[in-house]
Amino acid sequence: MTRATGDKAAREAAQGRQIALVIAATMVLWIGGQWLGGTFGWPVRYVFLFDLAALAAFFWALVATYRLWRARRDS
Repeated sequence: MTRATGDKAAREAAQGRQIALVIAATMVLWIGGQWLGGTFGWPVRYVFLFDLAALAAFFWALVATYRLWRARRDS
Protein backbone atom coordinates (compact mmCIF):
# COMPACT_ATOMS: atom_id res chain seq x y z
CA MET A 1 0.00 0.00 0.00
CA THR A 2 1.45 3.34 -1.00
CA ARG A 3 1.45 6.38 1.21
CA ALA A 4 -1.20 8.10 -0.95
CA THR A 5 -3.47 5.05 -0.72
CA GLY A 6 -2.94 4.89 3.05
CA ASP A 7 -3.75 8.59 3.44
CA LYS A 8 -6.91 8.20 1.38
CA ALA A 9 -7.99 5.18 3.42
CA ALA A 10 -7.36 7.10 6.64
CA ARG A 11 -9.43 10.06 5.38
CA GLU A 12 -12.27 7.75 4.38
CA ALA A 13 -12.18 6.02 7.76
CA ALA A 14 -12.24 9.37 9.56
CA GLN A 15 -15.18 10.51 7.45
CA GLY A 16 -17.02 7.28 8.24
CA ARG A 17 -16.45 7.82 11.96
CA GLN A 18 -17.69 11.40 11.65
CA ILE A 19 -20.87 10.23 9.95
CA ALA A 20 -21.45 7.62 12.66
CA LEU A 21 -20.90 10.23 15.37
CA VAL A 22 -23.39 12.62 13.76
CA ILE A 23 -26.02 9.89 13.53
CA ALA A 24 -25.53 8.80 17.15
CA ALA A 25 -25.47 12.35 18.52
CA THR A 26 -28.55 13.25 16.50
CA MET A 27 -30.50 10.34 17.95
CA VAL A 28 -29.50 11.20 21.52
CA LEU A 29 -30.29 14.91 21.12
CA TRP A 30 -33.56 14.22 19.31
CA ILE A 31 -34.80 11.79 21.95
CA GLY A 32 -33.64 14.17 24.68
CA GLY A 33 -35.46 17.08 23.05
CA GLN A 34 -38.65 15.05 22.80
CA TRP A 35 -38.37 14.05 26.44
CA LEU A 36 -37.69 17.62 27.58
CA GLY A 37 -40.64 18.90 25.57
CA GLY A 38 -42.99 16.37 27.13
CA THR A 39 -41.65 16.84 30.64
CA PHE A 40 -41.81 20.63 30.66
CA GLY A 41 -44.96 20.91 28.57
CA TRP A 42 -43.38 22.87 25.73
CA PRO A 43 -45.66 23.80 22.84
CA VAL A 44 -45.58 21.36 19.96
CA ARG A 45 -44.16 23.96 17.58
CA TYR A 46 -41.01 24.24 19.73
CA VAL A 47 -40.57 20.51 20.04
CA PHE A 48 -41.06 20.25 16.27
CA LEU A 49 -37.80 22.19 15.88
CA PHE A 50 -35.98 19.16 17.28
CA ASP A 51 -37.63 17.06 14.57
CA LEU A 52 -36.53 19.45 11.83
CA ALA A 53 -32.97 19.60 13.15
CA ALA A 54 -32.84 15.80 13.33
CA LEU A 55 -34.14 15.50 9.77
CA ALA A 56 -31.49 17.94 8.55
CA ALA A 57 -28.72 16.00 10.32
CA PHE A 58 -29.97 12.66 9.00
CA PHE A 59 -30.19 14.07 5.48
CA TRP A 60 -26.60 15.32 5.75
CA ALA A 61 -25.51 11.88 6.99
CA LEU A 62 -27.32 10.18 4.12
CA VAL A 63 -25.67 12.43 1.52
CA ALA A 64 -22.24 12.07 3.15
CA THR A 65 -22.61 8.29 3.30
CA TYR A 66 -23.58 8.17 -0.36
CA ARG A 67 -20.59 10.31 -1.33
CA LEU A 68 -18.25 8.13 0.75
CA TRP A 69 -19.68 4.99 -0.82
CA ARG A 70 -19.22 6.43 -4.32
CA ALA A 71 -15.64 7.47 -3.55
CA ARG A 72 -14.77 3.99 -2.29
CA ARG A 73 -16.53 2.30 -5.20
CA ASP A 74 -14.76 4.45 -7.81
CA SER A 75 -11.29 3.85 -6.40
